[in-house]
Amino acid sequence: MDNDLGGFLQSRRARIRPEEVGLPAHGRRRVPGLRREEVAQLAGVSVDYYVRLEQGRGQNVSEAVLTAIARVLRLDGTEQAHLRDLVRPARRRAPAGRAAVRPGLQRLLDAMTTTPAFVLGRRMDVLAWNALADAIAGFSARSPAELNQARQVFLDPTAPTCYPDWAAVAAETVAYLRLDAGRHPDDPALATLVGELSLHSADFRRLWADHLVKEKTYGIKRLVHPLAGELEFGYETLALPGDPDQLLVAYTVTPGSPTAERLALLGSWTASAEA
Repeated sequence: MDNDLGGFLQSRRARIRPEEVGLPAHGRRRVPGLRREEVAQLAGVSVDYYVRLEQGRGQNVSEAVLTAIARVLRLDGTEQAHLRDLVRPARRRAPAGRAAVRPGLQRLLDAMTTTPAFVLGRRMDVLAWNALADAIAGFSARSPAELNQARQVFLDPTAPTCYPDWAAVAAETVAYLRLDAGRHPDDPALATLVGELSLHSADFRRLWADHLVKEKTYGIKRLVHPLAGELEFGYETLALPGDPDQLLVAYTVTPGSPTAERLALLGSWTASAEA
């Protein structure tokens, strides 16, 4: 993950056409998007200053310059936060292994008897879940290494069958993992995970090189269950007070929908199996 700052800035300027920012489009360009000289001009900084920033040598860059560059590159709020994480990385020790959830949080999950829910930790590790989430995703049947959403998406051969929108799920997974890497640049376990996925998945390598970043706050998740068939959920991701590295993910369904009926059936099967 060397010089992620340079890779991020290069990928962001590559997506902007010169005519979008009032520059002439004529002339031969070796690479798509804006040149470094053009970004520097539009941001009001010297070319040398901007080049040093792309080379990862901009630790003392001012907030005004970052704001100007974010404006030129049309960064959204998440991308702006990621840019600042890359420029001023937080140096804190990351936990070596999987985190644990508080007993009270597990009790909260267990009390959600009609809502599938699980806790997502650092590096997209699944840390805890309730019975309905287990019935849908089979968390309890996975090994500790398999309890990682990124590994499951890219290394499980059944993943494209499980996710009808696999391409979108894969892109969102990498974009969130990129965001995590920006927040925790000194995490050897995360670097190992990225290396493993890069080695074994060409799709991951391609998406990782795009430097996209995105929060997983809410959206739609479509799954194919081996018994219940296709399920469509809305999902809501809630940050847990007191532990920003753990997220509560809850799946919701539209009342009366086919998914609601199939989820009720899964719940009854789970209750019968536990009885």
